[in-house]
Amino acid sequence: MAGINAAIVVVLLATAVGTFANDPDMLQDVCVADQTSDILVNGFPCKNMTKVTAEDFFFTGISKSGDTDNLLGSKVTGANVLNIPGLNTLGVSMARVDFAPYGLNPPHIHPRATEMIYVLKGELFVGFITTSNKFISKVVKTGEVFIFPKGLAHFQKNVSKKPTSVLAAFNSQLPGAQQFAAALFTSSPAVPNDVLAQAFNVDEHKIEMIREALN
Repeated sequence: MAGINAAIVVVLLATAVGTFANDPDMLQDVCVADQTSDILVNGFPCKNMTKVTAEDFFFTGISKSGDTDNLLGSKVTGANVLNIPGLNTLGVSMARVDFAPYGLNPPHIHPRATEMIYVLKGELFVGFITTSNKFISKVVKTGEVFIFPKGLAHFQKNVSKKPTSVLAAFNSQLPGAQQFAAALFTSSPAVPNDVLAQAFNVDEHKIEMIREALN
């Protein structure tokens, strides 16, 4: 009997983990985000249905290339709950990433979502790193797809002399993104230089040089 009960518990736990693997399911037809509310919840409160319009579910922001004239040569344009209120509680979002020739979307993570990219044009060298430090990488070209598992460090690099663009899909209304260089060297308050110097096995002068270059 104890063995049967243990098996039941394992099945229930596995079911629970699967159920809450990403954004929780919605409990009504729509819950358009009321971004003016002062109420703090996991997501956004629902707008009154009498005030919901088609514009809450519409966005043109990823129809055109983003400006890649910057240090990294890339531009991420999100299509998430912050600019499409109707995505609230739906558990999905998108982004467009544009790359200048040899541009880089630097190493980062999405803490709340798995990412799937579809290459619109060009080709990219992409990769992610597992928690056992295995590096998995590939060159993906126009019409091809690549997956970055939830929470793992990954990047995309344009390896051609022509502009490249991708569409990214996420299983979260707001996947979040944390770039490692920015998080470590541009935080406020700053991470102490001695902590970073010890972590990277360099002297504090080099840490300060990196910090100045990124700020």
